[in-house]
Amino acid sequence: MIDFQNGTFVKLSPSNPQDLMAEIGPMLVAGEQVFLSFKGIRDSVVFTNKRLISLNVQGLTGKKRDYTSLPYSKIQAFSVETAGTFDLDAELELWFSGLGRVRLEFK
Repeated sequence: MIDFQNGTFVKLSPSNPQDLMAEIGPMLVAGEQVFLSFKGIRDSVVFTNKRLISLNVQGLTGKKRDYTSLPYSKIQAFSVETAGTFDLDAELELWFSGLGRVRLEFK
């Protein structure tokens, strides 16, 4: 499981969802569509119409990968902080039933 509390997914930048389709395509269920994807240095986050999928690349070679599926139906609360003049990052916080807080920072 990804430890979202330690800043694993900070400074995410928009990416092309098609770049991840070979990797996450087999995990998608019938009728699920990818809407947005964001990439950090090695890690990625994908928003579909049913859930948020996070990919945590681990190890020196990057061959070890951790996938976390976070269904929207388990979201209990959310918070959005938009970018400003001096703080150029936007933040999304989601509280999931059984998991707790997930915090994502976007460039």
